[in-house]
Amino acid sequence: MTGPTLVTAARTAVKVRAPAKVNLSLHVGPREDDGYHPLITVFQAVSLYEEVVAVEADDLSLTVTGPGAEYVPLDGTNLALRAARALADRTGTDRGALLEITKGVPVAGGMAGGSADAAAALVALDALWGTGLTREELAEVAATLGADVPFALQGHTAVGTGRGDVLTPAMVRGTFHWAFALRAEGLSTPDVFRHFDEIVGRGRDLAPDADTALMAALRAGDAPRLGLALSNDLQGPAIDLAPDLAETIGAAANAGALGVVVSGSGPTVAALGRSHQHALAIAAEMTLAGVCESAVCASGPVPGARVIL
Repeated sequence: MTGPTLVTAARTAVKVRAPAKVNLSLHVGPREDDGYHPLITVFQAVSLYEEVVAVEADDLSLTVTGPGAEYVPLDGTNLALRAARALADRTGTDRGALLEITKGVPVAGGMAGGSADAAAALVALDALWGTGLTREELAEVAATLGADVPFALQGHTAVGTGRGDVLTPAMVRGTFHWAFALRAEGLSTPDVFRHFDEIVGRGRDLAPDADTALMAALRAGDAPRLGLALSNDLQGPAIDLAPDLAETIGAAANAGALGVVVSGSGPTVAALGRSHQHALAIAAEMTLAGVCESAVCASGPVPGARVIL
C-alpha cells in the first residue's frame, strides 16, 4: 500500500517589498582607468518601499504605478527587467512574467528605487519560477546589475566597499528616524561624479578608518553622535549643480536636525531626527519653508527584499 501523493500547487503570483537606502557616509576615491570610482560607504535601509508583484505570463513585461511612475523606463534599460533576464540566464529558465511595480521610493532621488525594484524582482521571480537560488547566489546576480542592488537585497545597515557592492553587515542598536526632502528635478549620477572629478582632480586615496566615529554611534544607538558623523564626498558637487540644496540643508538644520546630508548623488536631502515626532516636525518645517517639492519620513534600519504575499 502506497502513501498519499502530495501535490504542491504552483504559485501564479508573488509580491515582494524592497527598501530605499540612505548613505550615512560616502567616501569616493580617484577615478580608475575603467571609469569607476572605488567607494567606502555605509548604507542604511529605510522604511520607504518599492513593491513588485510577479505574475505568470508568456513573456517578460512590466507596468509601473505610483509617484514618479511616468519617469520610469519600460524598455530593456529598466533594472527590474534586466534583473529578470539575468536570473533567467543564470538559471536557464525560459519562463515569462509580468512585473507590476508600485513606486514608493523617490525617482532619481539618490535613494536607489530602481535598485530596490531589481532586488525585489530577483526575489519574486526566484519564488515564482521555483529556481531555488540561495540568498548568496541571488546576491551574485544582483552584483551584475549595479552597485546598490546587493544592498537592496540585504537591507539593514552595511558597509559597502569596492563599487559599493561588497557588503559587510554593521552592528546597530535601536532605530533612527529620518525626514527626507524631495526635489522636483533629479540629478544625473554621472554628472555628479563628473563634477566631483573636476573638483578633486586626481583626488585622494580612501581612508579605511574614516567612519570610526559613525560606526561607534551606530553600535551605541546614539542618534546625536550619528548626526555629527554623517558625510558625503558627493555633497559639494551635488550642491554646485543644484544650489537650492544648500537652502534645504539650512532649513533642516534650523529645524533642529541632528545631522543633515545629501543622500548618495542626490538630490534628496536626509535629515536625522531625535524621534519620529521630531522627524515629522523637520519635514513640516522644510515643506513650509518652500525649500523642497515635498518631504517624507521613514525609519531604519529595515530588512532587505522580502516576500510579503
